[in-house]
Amino acid sequence: MISICSYVKSDLSNGGWKPEGEIPIGIDGPCTIERRDGNSFTQEEFIKDFAYQKPVVIYNVDNREFSKNCEREEILKDWSDKPVVLNSANTYSYTRKKATFGEYVNKLLGAQNIGTLGNETFILFGDIDQNIWKPLLDKYNLPLWSLPDYEPALSFGIAGIGTGVPFHFHGPGFAEVIYGTKRWFLQPYEKRPLFNPDQSTLQWYYTVYPGLKDEDKPLECLMKSGELIYFPDRWWHATLNTETAVFISTFLSPVPKSRVSHEKSEL
Repeated sequence: MISICSYVKSDLSNGGWKPEGEIPIGIDGPCTIERRDGNSFTQEEFIKDFAYQKPVVIYNVDNREFSKNCEREEILKDWSDKPVVLNSANTYSYTRKKATFGEYVNKLLGAQNIGTLGNETFILFGDIDQNIWKPLLDKYNLPLWSLPDYEPALSFGIAGIGTGVPFHFHGPGFAEVIYGTKRWFLQPYEKRPLFNPDQSTLQWYYTVYPGLKDEDKPLECLMKSGELIYFPDRWWHATLNTETAVFISTFLSPVPKSRVSHEKSEL
């Protein structure tokens, strides 16, 4: 597997993001996370069964306008010269590199080499200037489900096949696949996974995962375009981009108590 991938030709059925000859990896496997139809899944069900308890995959999520704006040629036309910050794909993501969006897509975006560590791999995720990218982010339909007294913050990303982020945890949130596919692995906080924080998810998937006993395996599911996953607060999770993928996350943060008190006093 190569570490840098040239996008001379691409598959337009995937928004132009799938390079010629790209063969998906890690798409075979179980989905052990509960799934719900976004057309009928209610806020009440979300709070009762998932918000504070366990992850859920929601399908039939409509973000067609945003997807259209994220097609490869379309987004390059509008955003090629804009600055981006690339993060190292290890648990703590402590190293960053600056580039333009066009430089990343045309020169740096590529497949993960299984011999390359996560802290040596740089992808676009996490840091994104909310002011510069506001016109694009405003086209995204936020998830219909929410946590009381939490507010959303969006994070946009694009990454090559085989890349991903090793196990880590933070606050609750949603993540949606716009193009491509992505396999998610999750475990509750008290059940720490076996992993090396600087090892790539691809290395973990081929060297550690096959040897896990069934009772030690994390919850997992392959996410496809138009699907949304919710992860509760402080759940360990890792991702593996099983194809070149475009994705967006909605991170949820507690509203400051002073604002909550003020807003409730005005009701």
